[in-house]
Amino acid sequence: MSEQVFTNCTNAGPVSVYVKDGKVTRMRPLVADEKDFKPWTIEAGGKKYSPPKKFAVAPYVHADRRRLYSEERIKYPMKRVDFDPDGERNPQNRGKSPYERISWDEALDIVAGEIKRVKDTYGGAAISGMTSSHHNWGIVGYKMGPFARFMNLLEYTPVLDNPDSWEGWHWGATHTYGFYWRLGMPEQYDLLEDSLKNAEMIVLWSNDPDTTRGTYTGQDSALWRQWLKEKGVKMVFIDPFYNFTAGVMDGKWIAPRIGTDTCLAMAIAHVWITEDIYDKEYVRDRTVGFDEFKEYVLGNTDGQPKTPEWAENESGVKARVIRALAREWAAKRTILSGGARGGEGGACRQAYGTEWARMMVLLQGMQGLGKPGRTIWGTTMGAPSDTKHWFPAYADLQGRVSTADIAKYVPMNPTKQRLWRLTLPDAVLDPPVSWYGEGFCGQSLEQQFTHFEYPMEGYPEIRLFYRYGGSFMGTMSDTTKWVKMYQSPKLEFVVNQDIWFNSETRMADIILPACSNFERDDVGEWGACGGYTCHASSGCNYRIVVRQQKCIEPLWESKSDYQILTLLAERLGMKEEFTDGRTELDWVKAFYESSDLPGLVSWEEFNKKGYHIINIPDDYKSTPSLRWFAEGRDCDTPDTNNPKRNTEKAKELGTYSGKIEFSSESLKANFPDDEERPVSPKYIPSWEGHHSEMYREYPLQLMSPHPRFTFHCHYDKHTDWLDDIPGHRIKKDGYAWWPARISPEDAALRGIQNGDIVRLYNHRASVLCIAVVTERIRPGIIHSYASSAKYDPLVPGQADSPDRGGCVNMLTPSRMVSKNVPGMTPNSCLIEIEKWEG
Repeated sequence: MSEQVFTNCTNAGPVSVYVKDGKVTRMRPLVADEKDFKPWTIEAGGKKYSPPKKFAVAPYVHADRRRLYSEERIKYPMKRVDFDPDGERNPQNRGKSPYERISWDEALDIVAGEIKRVKDTYGGAAISGMTSSHHNWGIVGYKMGPFARFMNLLEYTPVLDNPDSWEGWHWGATHTYGFYWRLGMPEQYDLLEDSLKNAEMIVLWSNDPDTTRGTYTGQDSALWRQWLKEKGVKMVFIDPFYNFTAGVMDGKWIAPRIGTDTCLAMAIAHVWITEDIYDKEYVRDRTVGFDEFKEYVLGNTDGQPKTPEWAENESGVKARVIRALAREWAAKRTILSGGARGGEGGACRQAYGTEWARMMVLLQGMQGLGKPGRTIWGTTMGAPSDTKHWFPAYADLQGRVSTADIAKYVPMNPTKQRLWRLTLPDAVLDPPVSWYGEGFCGQSLEQQFTHFEYPMEGYPEIRLFYRYGGSFMGTMSDTTKWVKMYQSPKLEFVVNQDIWFNSETRMADIILPACSNFERDDVGEWGACGGYTCHASSGCNYRIVVRQQKCIEPLWESKSDYQILTLLAERLGMKEEFTDGRTELDWVKAFYESSDLPGLVSWEEFNKKGYHIINIPDDYKSTPSLRWFAEGRDCDTPDTNNPKRNTEKAKELGTYSGKIEFSSESLKANFPDDEERPVSPKYIPSWEGHHSEMYREYPLQLMSPHPRFTFHCHYDKHTDWLDDIPGHRIKKDGYAWWPARISPEDAALRGIQNGDIVRLYNHRASVLCIAVVTERIRPGIIHSYASSAKYDPLVPGQADSPDRGGCVNMLTPSRMVSKNVPGMTPNSCLIEIEKWEG
């Protein structure tokens, strides 16, 4: 058979897939017809900037063929050998006992039987389940598609997600400048053009865009930063780790102690106030509450002026460096890059991370946020983009698509009870648990003040847990609790549906093998998640919608998620309600027809060709983010989620006052006495930092940011040649170890040399890693990426056994950002490290 070429899309870019004799022979970034590209051009400083006619996918996407055929694939339905649904269940052996292969009929009968038994015995609310962040790409097969539809039919108890990449922005910055409809991250429209034309300096604070790449948008934006470097735009990096973007950009490196970023920001504000170098007119007209903030910064409320000398004592950054940064920031048109999407960054995932995120907004507010070259821009989004032609993204499935009349039956879940992802183990092991906030609070600021308690009055505790895709052992906090949760007899039945063996797969009673996006039909737009992050595809040089064609038949005995859930629904007597009478390809076509794409390309051409590029129009008009606010005009950006747009309040931000709030009116109205998220931001030393009691025993701070060569826990462990990249894993004695970066000073104190196997430990856990001795990390800090997909305890299934897979999240605290802020805090973590002699 001759070679066939198919199109598909991954989490981080579109690909062409080459197939011969039913086997994928190679993959490469999608090869599009050159005449389909219409590059945009930005003129700045006498030069023209245009992207090449190609798609720059993330590095790990090049490994997708290896991942597809990985030995880590779940090949067949499996049952734990000592699990008998009609007899002894032995939940204590989850994670310990081996598995035996069973038939699909037996597996489906057991799962359907357990769902029916639990629902009949306790009610649908005793069933719970959840997906991991960033499952395989596509609308039909993604987590908010079939899984949510199926579980809603069961009337299950949903688990609300915490925003694990931008906690402080979500729970803090929203009360400073609004943008709750973007979960605290600011709009990013046309900021590439604004930066090329106007920026003189960019402060990348807790941001490594060459590593995190705007989440989904691959390497396209790496070229933009090269343009800015060539233009002579100065780069400053504030990060305890000399990160990969800093290495490429050759910028100024400022390395504060973890947990002190807020005090550094306060000291910058102190310089601006005392030297009178801030935009007083903007502060007067566009902000409220500045006087209260000013009194705190000057020390008139607590007796401690927030001087650079004070900040030096806390952060370890020299006072003269803080002053020089503050003066240059004010003197130049300076962009603040506080995370890949404007928001995000590891500094917001720590104790009181709300205060740092609020200060990021306020610092730019003091310099005229929204004026040319004075924006908040992550450097990974904001290319010219046609936003007028709508195509659904995965997070739109609960919004516009639901009302698009494409489904005859839309299952509505009547269950009011909720669980919170970060406290799920506690909810099972030691209920009750309570928290404030509805997870992704994108409808209003008030959602953050909603109180939840589990179990909810009148509802049962959960008894059946359906886990779908990925792993939390390497991505959540204090994750030994997850092992204990799975081994609890309270969970009468656990099923895990996944493509590859992950850390939690072997905690299940039944394992169901799903297939990848290359083995089923789907559709998706590159970089576009939709929902609360609309128009994220502006992080790509070209908008491209990909018809994700089924390239090969599902490998071994795997099935698509949609097919698995259809077979279960059939056994439960609800097949018609689940499928709506449609196949996967029928759903693909329905989503296409619900969009604006039929006006651009016929179904026949789109289905055959496999993609459509949506180029910008000839009359494209740039609308830089927040320029409208800075100039006192109605909002003119295409942010369709902005509730004030096209209303009488179109000039306003999403705060109560409509302005930037140095003193938050929403916090004043709802939590006026909260000293941990005060009405006006303050520097509050971390409860697990250099002032805490724990510091005496564990004097090193663990920094565990998002990883470079894996996407959360996807790709690691399932892609063998990633182990040959020493920035990802390092092989020693036949084992691929997770790196822990340590300064020469800290290594010498402990007799550790480069390449030693070391134990990272505290009272919560022990994790074995390989030491990388480097000047790129500040003394007192250990840098080790989060998101290992390999949980490999020396004693299988034993929660307190040292893990040699690299799940450093086991060391991190489950304590929240603050008492009323239920966000995760992995970067407030004290440890010790020693050479491992075991």
